[in-house]
Amino acid sequence: MVSSGLQDVIEFCEQVNPEVLQEMRRAPFTGTRRIQESWVATAEKRALLRLAERTPDWIGPDHLTVLGLLAQIGAGLGYALARSEKYALLGVIACLALNWLGDSLDGTLARVRQRLRPRYGFYVDHMVDSFGALALMGGLAMSGYMHPGIAIGLLIAFLLLSIQSYLATHTLGEFRLSFWRFGPTELRILLAAGNVALFWRPTVHFIGREYRLFDVGGTIGLIGMAMMLVFFTAQNTIRLYGQEKISR
Repeated sequence: MVSSGLQDVIEFCEQVNPEVLQEMRRAPFTGTRRIQESWVATAEKRALLRLAERTPDWIGPDHLTVLGLLAQIGAGLGYALARSEKYALLGVIACLALNWLGDSLDGTLARVRQRLRPRYGFYVDHMVDSFGALALMGGLAMSGYMHPGIAIGLLIAFLLLSIQSYLATHTLGEFRLSFWRFGPTELRILLAAGNVALFWRPTVHFIGREYRLFDVGGTIGLIGMAMMLVFFTAQNTIRLYGQEKISR
């Protein structure tokens, strides 16, 4: 919400120098508060800082972003191949680890080297996440280990949570990287553990019936993501309504 005093300054700049106005509108983005409250956030941050300090100079943040995308596409291909060869699941675990490295280290490396490009990084990183999620869920849908409808539902829930997060970044100045202590790293760990479990027991018994392990896990994940979406959408709506009350 823009105060009346700041609004006057913006209107003045618009009349005198449009370039100054453009920079003023960009500036608030750099002050966005990052909210990372996941279970492994503290340990992960320490590890990423150590990795960034030891990363060779010829490797840049963009290289890591590309690595993260290619690794997630590789994970999706691995799931698709696992339909006929279950050992492809081991390749998926390796791809998930590389995806973590690329997706998590690129921003840390930029901050350590003082080569920040906030708007560029925000846009590219999250478009990459969207394409990567499409590849991963597409692979799961073709794997035979998860019903395609559940995989599609998870993709839709992920994209809706992402939209919610991006809108909150713009309207509230808060970029949330985790929901209820769960972030991308925790999800990768759960997915990797699920892959290991598939080797030993791809199905589970529940209420007298047998189900695919990933169908059960995917359904639980889908319910959890739906609850997060409803909760944070309602919470942010109430906050914004309170900040922009209309006087009568």
